[in-house]
Amino acid sequence: MSGTTVAAPARSGKPPPGPGAQARFRPELQGVRALASVLVVVYHVWFDRISGGVDVFFLVSGFLITGQLYRALLRGRIDLRATWGRMIKRLFPAAMTVLLTVVVVSQLLLPQDRWFQTIREVVASALFYENWQLAADSVDYFAQHNSASLVQHFWSLSIQGQFYLLWPLVFVALGLLVRRAGWSLRRTVNLLLLAVFTVSLAYSIYLTAADQPLAYFHGFTRLWEFALGGLMAMFLDAVSLPRLLRIALGWIGVAGLVLCGVLLDVDQVFPGFVALWPTLSAGLVLVAGQTGSGVGADRWLSSKFLGYLGNLSYSLYLWHWPVLVFYLVARERVAVGLLGGTVVVGLSFVLSMLTYHLIEDPIRRSKIGTVHSWGAYRFGVLALAPVLVASGIWQGVSSAEANFEIAVGDPDHPGAVAHAQGFTYRGEPSPAILPPTVQLTDDWARMPPDRCRISPRSKELQICTQNPARKPRKRVVLVGDSHIQQYLATYLPAVVSDGWQVSTMLKGACPYSATSDLMPGDKGCQDWNKAATDEILATRPDAVITLASINSKPGLHERTPDGFVDIWSRLDRAGIPVVALRDSPRYSFNLAACVAQRSPGDLACSTPRAAAVPEVPSYERAADVPDNVTFMDFTDYFCDDRRCRAVVGNVLVYMDDNHLTATFHTTLAPIAVKQLKRELQW
Repeated sequence: MSGTTVAAPARSGKPPPGPGAQARFRPELQGVRALASVLVVVYHVWFDRISGGVDVFFLVSGFLITGQLYRALLRGRIDLRATWGRMIKRLFPAAMTVLLTVVVVSQLLLPQDRWFQTIREVVASALFYENWQLAADSVDYFAQHNSASLVQHFWSLSIQGQFYLLWPLVFVALGLLVRRAGWSLRRTVNLLLLAVFTVSLAYSIYLTAADQPLAYFHGFTRLWEFALGGLMAMFLDAVSLPRLLRIALGWIGVAGLVLCGVLLDVDQVFPGFVALWPTLSAGLVLVAGQTGSGVGADRWLSSKFLGYLGNLSYSLYLWHWPVLVFYLVARERVAVGLLGGTVVVGLSFVLSMLTYHLIEDPIRRSKIGTVHSWGAYRFGVLALAPVLVASGIWQGVSSAEANFEIAVGDPDHPGAVAHAQGFTYRGEPSPAILPPTVQLTDDWARMPPDRCRISPRSKELQICTQNPARKPRKRVVLVGDSHIQQYLATYLPAVVSDGWQVSTMLKGACPYSATSDLMPGDKGCQDWNKAATDEILATRPDAVITLASINSKPGLHERTPDGFVDIWSRLDRAGIPVVALRDSPRYSFNLAACVAQRSPGDLACSTPRAAAVPEVPSYERAADVPDNVTFMDFTDYFCDDRRCRAVVGNVLVYMDDNHLTATFHTTLAPIAVKQLKRELQW
C-alpha cells in the first residue's frame, strides 16, 4: 500500500538459487498491490463489503521490509535513521494531505454531531494509532453508535506504521544477539519469523472467536501476516517449481484474491485463520513469480497499466473512503448506487493521480533526508503540524460551542415537563435547542470514574455509586443496558434533593434478564446478569430500577421477555422491590440528525404515536409477574397524543434512533422521582 521501493531487475525469469531474501525486482508485486487496492475500493463503494485486500498489503509489506532488513544485516548493519526516514517520506505526504483535506471539508459538509469523533480519529490517524482507537471503540458499546468515520480506513496504515517502527528494532536486536552468540543469522531470522507467525496467528484465532470487533483492529492479531510475508522473502528463492505449476498457482492466487470478499463475510470473521485466504492467495502469486509465459498471471500483473495503478494504490486507498462518506453525507443517502459509485471511484482516482504526481512522487524523489541526515524527520514534523494544529483549533472552537448547562426547572428548556398537565411555557420565544448538535454524541449519563469499582463477583461487573454514605435515606440501583443508563440522569438529582444513594450496574446491549434477550446465546451477558443479581442480593438495595420491556426494532415490536419476569421473581423472593420502566420507542431514522438537517418542527422528524408505541404495554400481557414489581411508563413525556417528536420543550429527546439524551432525562427528573416515591410510598 505504501509503494515500497524494490531492487533492480534480474535478467532471468526463473528465480535464482541461493540464500533467502535475495534482492530481485518483482514487477508482479505492483500488480498485486494494484489489484488489492482496486478490490478494496470496489467492494467498499459498490458492495458495502470488505475484500481482504488490506491483508495483502500486510503480507507484501512484510515480504519487502523483511528482505531489506535481512540483507542489511548481511552487509553488517541497519541504519535506523535512514530506514525510518524513508518510511516518513513514503507514508507522510499522501496521508497528511488527505487528513488535512478531511479536516477542512468536514467543517463544511459533516453534521456537527460527528465533529468530535472525526477530530479524535484524525489525530489518531495522524499519529498512527487509529487501529487502537477503533479497537477501544469496538469494546465501548456507546462508541459503536458513531456514524462511519471519515478516516477509519487509516487503521491499516496505523498498523503498517507501527510495524515499520517495530520491525527494524527487532532486527537490530537480533543482529546483536546473533553476533554475540555466534548463531546463524538466516536460521535465527527464520525461527523468529516462525515464532511470530505462530503466536500471532494463534492469538488472532483466539481473539477473533472471543471478541471479533476488537480482534479486527488489534495490532497483535495481524503480525502473523507480516511474518508470513517475511517467511516468503526468506524461502521463496529456494523454491523451484515447474513452469506449468507456477502458471496455475499464479491464476489460482489471483482468483482467490478476487473471490475472497464475495465468498467470505470478511468484516464478521476476520482476521483469525480465515485471513489465510487472501494472504495465501497473494503468496501463490509470489511463488509463481515471473513465469516467462504469455498466459501467466504475472504477465498481466506486470503490465504497465497495473504497474501504474500500483503506484497510485496508496493514494487511492487513502482517498476513496472519505470521498465515499462525503458523497453519502452530501446526498443524504446510505448507499451510492451504480452511478454514484462511478462518481466516487472516478473522483478518487483523479485525487490519487494528483496526489501521486504532485506530492507523493516528487517528495519521494527529492533530496529530503539525503542532504541532511535529519531532514526527513524535520519534513515529517512539518507535514504533521498542519493536521494537528487544524484539528486542535477545530476542537477548541467546537468545545466552546458545546458548553452548555441545563438545570431542572429551566424555563427556556422545560423538556419533559412541557408535556405535564397544566404546563404553561414562560421562557424565551426562541431559545437554542439543547443539547447542541456538536455535543450530541457525548450526551451520555455517566458516573465519575472515581465513583466506580469492579465487583469481586466478576471482573466484567463495574459498580458505580453516587453518595456512598453509610446511611443514605434510600439506596437505589439502576441495572441493565444503555437504555437504563440514560435514566441515571433522571434519578441522580435525587442524591441532592432527597439524600438517596444511586448506584449503577451497566452493560451495553445486555438488559437485566435471566436470559440473553438482545443477542440470544450470549453467555457473557448471562454471566454478567448473574453476577449483578448476586451483588444486588448481597447488598439488598431499597429498589432496583430496570427495564420492563424491549423495543429491539422500529415500530410496534415491544416485548417483555420471560427472562425479565424470572429475574424479578428471584428478587421478589428476597423481598427487593423492582421499578420496571417501559422502554422508549425505537425509530428507523436518526431523529437528531433529521432536526440538524431540517428543523425541530418538521413533521419528517417525527412519527405518529400509533406507529411507534403499542397502545397496551407488553408487560401487561406478561404472565406470572411477581408482586414486587412496580411498572412506570413515561411515553406521554416522549410523545404527545398524536406524534412522537424529536424535540420536546426545546430539548432534543433522542441522540440517535433509539437512545434518549441525558439532557432530556434530566428534565424528566422531578416527574420520575416524585412518581417513584409515590408508588413505593417513600
